[in-house]
Amino acid sequence: MPRIGLRTFSIVTVGTLVGAFALVFFYAPLDADQGFIQKIFYLHVPLAIVSLVGFMVAAVHAIRHLRSGDPVHDARSYVSIHMSVIFGVAVLVTGSIWAKASWGKWWVWDEPTLVSFLIVFLLYATYYPLRYAIDDRDRQARYASVFAITAGAFVPLNFLAVRLAQSLVHPRVFATAEGGLPGSMRFTFLVSLAGMALLWMLLVRFELAAKSASAQLARLRRAIEGAPVQTGSRIAPTGAIPARPVPGER
Repeated sequence: MPRIGLRTFSIVTVGTLVGAFALVFFYAPLDADQGFIQKIFYLHVPLAIVSLVGFMVAAVHAIRHLRSGDPVHDARSYVSIHMSVIFGVAVLVTGSIWAKASWGKWWVWDEPTLVSFLIVFLLYATYYPLRYAIDDRDRQARYASVFAITAGAFVPLNFLAVRLAQSLVHPRVFATAEGGLPGSMRFTFLVSLAGMALLWMLLVRFELAAKSASAQLARLRRAIEGAPVQTGSRIAPTGAIPARPVPGER
């Protein structure tokens, strides 16, 4: 099955996001307790879920890298963590806005959902200093993969915190003893989740394509200048991306 090109994938992603936001503002009902501010739920929770799943995707690629030694998986693990950290920043910002509107405080330290996500986020923020600190590319990739796998073990704890939390500000979206979300809110949430997942995948593909183009340009420049060919920086595994373009990408 041919892979969808970046242009088509971008159109699908934008269309899904536009549809999601249209549902949020014009279809999903207002929450009886929180009113309009509850609609940030459709942004905050999908961002959190996609960010955490992205960390787990990075762990899977890290495992594949350690087993095969293929630098492609190191690059994909790196980019997955990069995008998930960016999404994590958005999670913390939207969570703080929601907390301020609902609780009157920007942050509540006894809220397990917020604190557990912050711990996971700070853990992954140390991924970058790890890559900076190691000069040898092979050791850098191996250590980074071990880190991604170890840190990935903490991600399920955040999902568990959501299930165990008693706060009404972080509702259980799917099946619960209370019945979960109403149908219209559930549908809106699922479309929003799909949009955020597509956005994450699109940004990952864009960054991988950019790194591939950068690596090819560097190789061409060094070939012209007669300099030794290098495979990338010691921080981001730019040279680990396959040089062959994906069909349909421009």
